[in-house]
Amino acid sequence: MNYNQNHKISQITSETLIVGVDIAKHNHVARAQDFRGLELGKTCFFENTKAGFHSFLDWITQLVKGCKLNQVIVGMEPTGHYLSKSFSISKEFDMLTLLILGVPIFRMDVPGMPT
Repeated sequence: MNYNQNHKISQITSETLIVGVDIAKHNHVARAQDFRGLELGKTCFFENTKAGFHSFLDWITQLVKGCKLNQVIVGMEPTGHYLSKSFSISKEFDMLTLLILGVPIFRMDVPGMPT
């Protein structure tokens, strides 16, 4: 492993909540796990709206408090234009959001995302 990869891995600690989101056109699904990969809480289903995103944030807040964690990392696939709304809302709430690229790696222009 190189320095860059080690640095990225070291950002995940025993106090980190890791959330994966499957982005869709109307409804999204999120799962949470700890640094060991153990699932935390129930699956979160939320709509692709501001209200839906608020329910997603409430779900995260409950997990953080319940599990006594202090850091959240959210990962989501860059799935076309459906992602744009979710990504812009996550930026509005100042949330660390990682775009998980599949294979083959490709580039997307997402509004508000640095290039």
